Amino acid sequence: MAVTVNTRSMAVSPSLGLSKILRAAFSTLADWNDARVTRKALSQLTDRELDDIGLSRGNIDEAVARRIF
Repeated sequence: MAVTVNTRSMAVSPSLGLSKILRAAFSTLADWNDARVTRKALSQLTDRELDDIGLSRGNIDEAVARRIF
């Protein structure tokens, strides 16, 4: 049986909250940029190429939002 001892209090490190906020902000920014790049790449495909991958111009935004690509 394994035992883990956790004696560290969350109040010990006030910067921990700031760190989480910064990581969340960076993650949100990275997700937004990934969606932007994907949307741009899909928009540059021809209608035939979009049809080959099961998309149309009208549902690019939905596909990117749902990450179906």
